[in-house]
Amino acid sequence: MEAVLIVVLCVLAIAAANQLAPRLRLAAPLLLVLAGVVVSYLPNVPEIDVDPEIILIGVLPPLLYAAAVAMPTMEFKRDLRAISGLAVVLVVVSSLGLGLVFMWILPDADFATGVALGAILSPTDAVATTTVKRVGAPNRLITVLSGESLFNDASALVLLRAAIAAMAASVSLWGVAVSFLWAVVAAVGVGAAVGWIVVRVRAMISNTAVATAVSFVTPYLAYVPAELLEGSGLVAAVAAGLVTGRVGVRRLTAAHRLSDVQNWRMIELLLEGGVFLLMGLELKALVSEVSESNESVWHAAWPAALAFVLLIVFRFIVVMPLVAWIERRAQRVISHEDKLARIQETLAGPDLPERFTERRTEMVRTRIDRRLADIAYYRAESIGAREGFVLVWAGMRGVVTLAAAQTLPTDTPYRAMLVLLAFFVAVGSLVIQGTTLGAFVRWMKLPDHGAQVESERRELGREMAALTAQVMSDPKVGGADPEIALRIRTLRELEATASDADLGEDADTAPDVLDRRIATADRMRVIRRHVIDEQRRHLLDLSQRAAYSSEVLTAVLDKLDAEEISLDAQTPTVDDRP
Repeated sequence: MEAVLIVVLCVLAIAAANQLAPRLRLAAPLLLVLAGVVVSYLPNVPEIDVDPEIILIGVLPPLLYAAAVAMPTMEFKRDLRAISGLAVVLVVVSSLGLGLVFMWILPDADFATGVALGAILSPTDAVATTTVKRVGAPNRLITVLSGESLFNDASALVLLRAAIAAMAASVSLWGVAVSFLWAVVAAVGVGAAVGWIVVRVRAMISNTAVATAVSFVTPYLAYVPAELLEGSGLVAAVAAGLVTGRVGVRRLTAAHRLSDVQNWRMIELLLEGGVFLLMGLELKALVSEVSESNESVWHAAWPAALAFVLLIVFRFIVVMPLVAWIERRAQRVISHEDKLARIQETLAGPDLPERFTERRTEMVRTRIDRRLADIAYYRAESIGAREGFVLVWAGMRGVVTLAAAQTLPTDTPYRAMLVLLAFFVAVGSLVIQGTTLGAFVRWMKLPDHGAQVESERRELGREMAALTAQVMSDPKVGGADPEIALRIRTLRELEATASDADLGEDADTAPDVLDRRIATADRMRVIRRHVIDEQRRHLLDLSQRAAYSSEVLTAVLDKLDAEEISLDAQTPTVDDRP
């Protein structure tokens, strides 16, 4: 009974924090951490110490998988270099740099112990993504921060694993590099295969609840075999999520996708909120462990402050040159625009070489369209010094830092103090950076891309309207029937006519008239479904060509899914017919 009460109180606390956070202009994780700290020091509250494997294995895979599914793959590929630099290079630089510092300030700690602590403190949390979204930062910044938080957990934990191994035996730098490379390559292969297979299996399941249940185990289906192959299970979960997000929109039904979004959003809310609440609840146990080891809280506080400052310095050292390099590369890509435009005109003309078959021409045209779309993207959402400063300040630490710290071997020098140090760094970054990030983003006065997004929405809306008119004018669809063509010109007319609400006043209508109205409504539903299929096919083709931003395409696809589900709800069964 006591366990049930604790779970209920935790769920209510998570719900309350997420409801109050926007009003208080604070991040919900910060509220949960502070609430956990307060509760941990209440009278008669026992010390809480949770096995870190529960977080690293039980919580992180589904959280990373859910975030990967929602990641816009088009923008992810465009900024893969920036994401890789932050998720790998920055983690290595921070770990090695902090390793040297900790080896210097902690007499009994060797370089491997210092690197292990550096790897623990290196991964950032996705809290920053929520904050910059709320203040209206450019989508490109949001994509880079989201991608970094997806992969740096895995790279930091792989480096931590190597550092812990080096504590017990000598490990060569070459061995660490090969191990890291294999961990990533094996994980990506396993995760991509699992995502591809699971989506096709789910496409054969008609029951939405069953298909969603299968999706819940997907991150673990990727995690377990990757770990058995000595790869990174977290990278495998991310790879499975990216493939699912990419392939699922083509294979899964609208009902399946909507169910996934709603259920995974709830799981993310509870898991993420639960680990931050747990993070605060563990403070009392951490302080007690430090006291038992004859050390004081101060011994963890001042190294934590130093580590916090150094993490920002290292991040600045890596991010600013990375941003400059990414922007120079974007300018080189933009310089090829005229050449690509000439090739595009040649492909559209009649004088093509014989070796260019229709299929090959279409493939080349798609690649050029995608490249021109990339150029438009780089020109519209460039990354400069101001964006770089935001990326630097947005590097907040979170629960992964604390969970990873607790995996240190029991014979590690200063273990209790190091775990408390990790807690101070994580909570300090949430308090200092989390409460100021919104104001910092506004102070940077980043370019507002709202007008561009709105322009894309209007342009895509006109394109969809033209496609709808074209499909409905097809005699095979409904254009040959004047009554049908007249009544399906707009979605509102369709919904009003297709619904059975207007039949109530004509309950005494002659049976043949009533049957004709029902048949017309059924026909219109079939026609509208055909229109939706054509529109979705066209949107997926636009996505393949990267013609519009993922934000705009996703919004329209979501509307089509909602309309398709509405049509399914309006379709009467045999028992509903009079």
